[in-house]
Amino acid sequence: MAQRSRAGTADRIRHLLETEGEAIHAQASHSNERRNVTYEATDDIEELRTEARAIKEDAIDRLPDLIETVREAVEANGGTVYVADDAADANAYVADVVENRTEENGVAGETDTPSVVKSKSMTTEEIDLNDALAAEGIDVTETDLGEWVLQVADDTPSHIVGPAMHISRAEIAELFNERFDPDEPFETAEELTRFARDHLGEIITDADVGITGANFVVADSGTITLVTNEGNARKCAVTPDTHVAVAGVEKLIPTLSDLEPFVDIIAKSATGQPISQYVTMLSPPTDSPTLDFDSPDEPITDDATDGAEGAGATDGTGDPDRDFHLVLLDNGRMDMREDDQLRETLYCIRCGACSNSCANFQSVGGHGFGGETYSGGIATGWEAGVHGQDSAAEFNDLCTGCTNCVDACPVKIDIPWINTVVRDRVNRSSEPESYDFLVDGLTPDAESGGLDPGKRFFGNIGTVAKAASATAPVSNWLADAGPVRAALERTLGIDRRRDLPTFRRESLVDWFEDRGGEAASSRRADQAAARSGRTDLEREVVLYPDVYTNYVDVERGKAAVETLEALGVPVRVPDLPESGRAALSQGMIATADEQASRLYAAVAEDLDAGRDVVVVEPSDLAAMHREYERLLPETSFERLRENSYEICEYVYGLLENGADPSALSTGDGAEPIAYHSHCQQRTLALEAPTVAVLEQCGYAPTTSDAECCGMAGSFGYKREYYELSVDVGERLATQVEDAETVVASGTSCGDQLEALLERSVPHPIELLAPDGRRT
Repeated sequence: MAQRSRAGTADRIRHLLETEGEAIHAQASHSNERRNVTYEATDDIEELRTEARAIKEDAIDRLPDLIETVREAVEANGGTVYVADDAADANAYVADVVENRTEENGVAGETDTPSVVKSKSMTTEEIDLNDALAAEGIDVTETDLGEWVLQVADDTPSHIVGPAMHISRAEIAELFNERFDPDEPFETAEELTRFARDHLGEIITDADVGITGANFVVADSGTITLVTNEGNARKCAVTPDTHVAVAGVEKLIPTLSDLEPFVDIIAKSATGQPISQYVTMLSPPTDSPTLDFDSPDEPITDDATDGAEGAGATDGTGDPDRDFHLVLLDNGRMDMREDDQLRETLYCIRCGACSNSCANFQSVGGHGFGGETYSGGIATGWEAGVHGQDSAAEFNDLCTGCTNCVDACPVKIDIPWINTVVRDRVNRSSEPESYDFLVDGLTPDAESGGLDPGKRFFGNIGTVAKAASATAPVSNWLADAGPVRAALERTLGIDRRRDLPTFRRESLVDWFEDRGGEAASSRRADQAAARSGRTDLEREVVLYPDVYTNYVDVERGKAAVETLEALGVPVRVPDLPESGRAALSQGMIATADEQASRLYAAVAEDLDAGRDVVVVEPSDLAAMHREYERLLPETSFERLRENSYEICEYVYGLLENGADPSALSTGDGAEPIAYHSHCQQRTLALEAPTVAVLEQCGYAPTTSDAECCGMAGSFGYKREYYELSVDVGERLATQVEDAETVVASGTSCGDQLEALLERSVPHPIELLAPDGRRT
């Protein structure tokens, strides 16, 4: 699959924003809000998530054995298990089942069309089962309302759980009125639903074969579990005499007791419901009683119904003539199991929470943020595993690594890391460009040829910033010149509509040394401690000069230094290596690995001396607290994580331990401000300390609930994503635009808000600094 050009991607995103964005945002954000509320109301939610993940880890470890276990169980029940190698294998088997079964019942012939009813199944979407059956002359009807709407519209799903999320009720009514020509035009949701129920009910009743997916398959009993908000899945399973369940091999779990946490958490994660409307557990075929539609009031398991045709056998089981086939699909999954980086994808329970929690998905849906089958953050792993890297490459860059999805995922999958890994593999699979020899040996990264020049530029932003700072203000003037902006857009994809950073000639490190360095900082801290009467804090800090703080927004770095000194804490600001965050965002894992190792080596002596590492930029701290687990030895990672802090978190700790807030700039006790917390600051649970510090210092902060600012580091600079970035950003700007003072803790957040609000948006630490650096 050839990737779209930047212009093609921009056009596609623009089209989706205009045609589907409003409907997607309304439904995905609503589901996300409901999930947040339900998670918060569930006291044992973290225990549930931990238990569910442990069960999935164990199941994937034991997967070959579980396949044999379920085969024995289903065969003992009277059914058949078929393990399909790939899509073609699965489709051929299902087609044979349908044709053989309908021939036995005298249905199939030159003038007869076998009929199949299906419930919603992403696995059958993955293998294009409907098209394969249609090619064999088999009539297939989707019975899930959303899937049926798509079938009528000849459209594709935009969401794992809500496949027709991108279509409004009015559009569905228009579609049905045109297609079915009712006596009275459909208008309300109730009218549409009633029509669909009656129409599909007749088709289900007359169908020859029912096909379902399976949310979970219990290996030791052969039990199929269907979790839905519509009753049609169970009807498809039990009404026709033949039931085919198609499920990926990863759906297997060992025992019935292992099912409990998943039934509890899947609805909470998917739609924010305490529990789904329908939880159907079947151990077909012999242990699944079925309903006789001619005698709907007759009990289906009562011995007294022995003479009732189709009502049930006297032993309480279903009709022994029923036929059941469990098709377990590999299609790349066993290879994913052996892939240490993609393996976690198999833990996915297809709830769609990662999609709902993603600000970019909320704007473009799965038709933009998705591949051949799967959508949302987890789609990168699925698409790379079952369809190949080219499919994943089409949308992989839409993941900005905000980590909202990690907190949303019921089994704690590190989805951003999977996206980073696939991005890295896509980078390395690219053919070297003719000009690669120009940068070989010149760029300070560990990447091979073929890397997109825009990604190489942003992945080496520290080198770029250092050079731009050294040549400022000339570099700033040149960067803003029209011909240069045109060249940057053409070669690196940097959108000319986006304001570029203004680099400072004097870096934070230079400023710190010019004012006397560590010795002067110690004197200032001692004097402040003596004035406050608190000389027992005994803390020392290494302030990490991230690229932006060091070379662009130097004022927030100065504010951090002066705030710590005012609270009696001496500071060092050494010239330290990059954290690797920029490289990771571009999928440059080898480069990030080298940078992480260099940074740890540079601060190891400070850690030995008991100094704390304090970070201004949340994304750099997130790298240290999350990704470094994969980049550093375990002891090094844990040591740095335990001794590194975000600046406002650290100030909060000092105040809680007796530091005097009056040493800082304070409000009048109720001065209102709007505060937007960086995505990764939230997922590290660090929003609350900032709010607490602002309150202690006399401010009355209100916080935003927007998932993201939309800028996301380099993302908002890229031509193909500019409109999407602004669309996401405007949702945040609308929330805070009426506030007189707006503060934001992230580089990207501040830049985006300043552009949209057309005014200064400082870091919270600039409000708190003792000399009132607030602008």
